[in-house]
Amino acid sequence: MPIIRPLSDLRKHSNEISEQCRESAEPVFITRKGRSDLVVMSHALYEQREARLELYAKLAEAERAHQRGDRGVTHVDLMKRLRRRIG
Repeated sequence: MPIIRPLSDLRKHSNEISEQCRESAEPVFITRKGRSDLVVMSHALYEQREARLELYAKLAEAERAHQRGDRGVTHVDLMKRLRRRIG
């Protein structure tokens, strides 16, 4: 269930909201005049979501390359390239 708090709580209880974000690993939705206004989340959750978005973008690009007919690199060729770079 989403955590929803009014903007006044953010002003008065920021430490509590910060702790709640870290402990629950969920965002806290902040309302202003009864309407959605902000989303507050822990830095760890933010980083996790950014990494997931980056992965999704890479997967989407790989899917587009596959649809264009790009066959990519075989495992054997990749290992050869990596070994050349290393030594």
